[in-house]
Amino acid sequence: MKLSQLRLLNALSASITKPHRCTYTRTYPTTLVNPDGSSFTIRFPEPREILTLPLNIWTLSEAERKARIDSRKPKKKVKYEDDFEDGYDSKKYLKLLKKNK
Repeated sequence: MKLSQLRLLNALSASITKPHRCTYTRTYPTTLVNPDGSSFTIRFPEPREILTLPLNIWTLSEAERKARIDSRKPKKKVKYEDDFEDGYDSKKYLKLLKKNK
């Protein structure tokens, strides 16, 4: 009779021990931020410093939802018109440019 090892794998085994693979993919420590503000560190295949999960706007109040949706819309650009009245008269200063002899 041959004895073999039996490994019982469940959802908790990955968090207690290392991942059991022959080839390990390169993962980077990344901070994952939940919509409620809590954060924890995960392993992510791309080098990123922080990931934020999107907020479900349907769980917000009507006023907060409207403010979030309005902040996503593009802002209207203000057009400035140069309606500039120039009251400068250069002839007024000609007497200062003449040389006194």
